[in-house]
Formats: sequence, structure tokens, C-alpha cells
Amino acid sequence: MMRERLRVLVLFGGRSSEHPISCITASSMLTSMDPTRYEVIPVGITTTGQWTGFEADPGTWNLPGGQLPHVPEPSDPLSLHVTAEGTHELVSAASGESRGFIDVVFPLLHGPFGEDGTLQGQLEMAAVPYVGAGVLASAVGMDKHFMKIAFQAAGLRVGPWETITDRQWATQREAVLDRVAGLGFPLFVKPARAGSSFGISRVGDRTELTTAIEEARRFDPKVVVEAGIVGREIECAVLDGHGSQSPRASLPGEIVVHDGSSGHEFYDFEAKYQDGGAADLSCPAELPDEAIERVQELAVRAFDAVDAEGLSRVDFFYTPEGDFILNEINTMPGFTPISMYPAMWERSGLAYGELVDELLSLALERGTGLH
Repeated sequence: MMRERLRVLVLFGGRSSEHPISCITASSMLTSMDPTRYEVIPVGITTTGQWTGFEADPGTWNLPGGQLPHVPEPSDPLSLHVTAEGTHELVSAASGESRGFIDVVFPLLHGPFGEDGTLQGQLEMAAVPYVGAGVLASAVGMDKHFMKIAFQAAGLRVGPWETITDRQWATQREAVLDRVAGLGFPLFVKPARAGSSFGISRVGDRTELTTAIEEARRFDPKVVVEAGIVGREIECAVLDGHGSQSPRASLPGEIVVHDGSSGHEFYDFEAKYQDGGAADLSCPAELPDEAIERVQELAVRAFDAVDAEGLSRVDFFYTPEGDFILNEINTMPGFTPISMYPAMWERSGLAYGELVDELLSLALERGTGLH
């Protein structure tokens, strides 16, 4: 039975390398949620996968002392339990004692074991509503290889790329290097299933390839290598529609990385989260009106191509010839104070708190199961 205030389980942390970014995202989310409408239950997931409850103190997770935050291991882990009546509650793993019922989950996890369909599958099995994409869209959106295949199948343009599997790297290394070098230089070497720019390297010639591939493999044994594309980096936020309504696209934004003193060749992890002066958001991006309409249309098409739900941020390259080349989709974009997704909606007329309200409403409306 629904209570006067919606009980929202905010999940953050997780087992991936993006654990601290998820914690920072949760800090912003906890600050923004209206206490007259929501009873928030913050639950952190440790790097070993244990669930632990916390008091709702957002400051705990927002770069305390300038250090990246981490969820500590709990003395009494929690688990999500489905009652005989079909309701959902958090229980102590040790005593079985109930810690309260849950109406909806806001999973603020990024990367593998949170954003890749694994957690979504757990929530589907428990039949508890949750914000964001389902199992398939989350998995496809996390894997840059299959993401590009889905985009191509939908008639969307992507840049040249090659995939290196763990087996190929172990048994065909020279052939792999020849194949990848055929893309031309510069190249960007990336873990196939990671985010927040972890493990990404810009490679200027073949001598740098092996080192860059090994760096990416520290985060994922499967690697994607992309040809460098000359173009501006344009992003667009997508928010699902209600009922049969079409998804909505925000005004596009552009990340402008400062040259010179910032020392960043591209929008890497440090530029995103630790160097406040490394980049600026321009939103709306300085584009012709017809280009704005075009990128909004393409963003919605990308959202539909992977069968996304709830929200996504779609990233493009805008070439000097006026073409848009699709880079990737992020099905659970960050909600930190400097994150692109909420910033683009803010500048499109939807404030942070209103955006959170809308996402929770969409999650409850959709429910779980096949639809």
C-alpha cells in the first residue's frame, strides 16, 4: 500500500571503478529530494557487493576533504526482501529484522554491476519499480561494441571502430595490432564496458598501442578502439514520455575543454570530476537552429534504438561538414552538480528537483515486467 510520502530507496556505490562517482551523484540527489514528498532511504553498495544503510547526510558523499568517497563494509548488511503480500522491504541479513518498506528504487550506480542490467535484473525479479532503463537497454548501453551495432541497425551513423576480445589479445596480438592500426591515427582506446573516462587513452602512433590496450584492459578485458573524429562534442539529454507520448530531448550542450594550462587532451576523468577549471558547459550549444532540431531527433532515435526507458544522455561528434556522428549513449548519466544531464534539462526549463520528480513518476507508471 502506498504511504503518504513515497519511500524511495536511493542506491549508490557499487562494485565498479565508478563507485566514487556514484557516491557523489547520490550526494546531489539526496540534497534535491523534497522531504515533504519523499522518505529517502540511502543504501550504499560496497565494492564487494554488500548493501549497507546510512543516515541521510548528503555531505558524507560529496568529495569529503577532497578525497573520492567510498562506501565502507557494513557490520550488518541489508538485503531486499519480497513479502508474501508482494510488498518490498529492506531486512537485516543477520537478524531478519525489517528496516522498512520500499515503494520505488532510484539506482544511482554507474558502470558494471549496476548500470549494465545486472542490478536491473535483480529489481525485475523482485518486481520493485525502479528509475531508468531495463535489463536489455542497460546491457546494450553499457557495452560500446553492441551499442554501436544497435545504432547501425537503426540506421544511425557511428564512427569506425574495432573490438579486441580477451581471447584475440591472448592469441592474435600482432594481427590485432595490424587490424587496429588500419583505422589510422589518432585513435582512442577504451574499455568496452566502463565509463567516467576510466582507462581511456589517446594514441598517436602504433608504438603507443600496446600500452594503451593494457591500460584499458585493467578495467575490462574487452576493449574498443575508435578512430579519432574531427568534430565538436555535442550532448543531448533524453527524458522518457508518459504513456504513449514520445521521449523528450533537451537543448543540446557542448563540453569545451580549455587548451593550454589545463593539460587535458580530451575530457578525461580528472577534467570531469577533479579539475573545476578544465572545461565549461555551453548550453544551448552554438549550433544553427536546424542542427539543434536534428541532434534532438537523433538523440531520441538513439534512445529508441537500444529500447531505453526513463533517461539517457546521448553523445555526438558534430563535424565541420555539419554531420552528426553518434558516439555513445549513457543510460544512467551522472547527477553531480557539474553533470551534463541535469544541467541540460535545467537550461531547457526543467529544474533539478522537478527532473527527479518526473523520473520517479515515470518509474512508478512503468512498473516492472514485460511491457
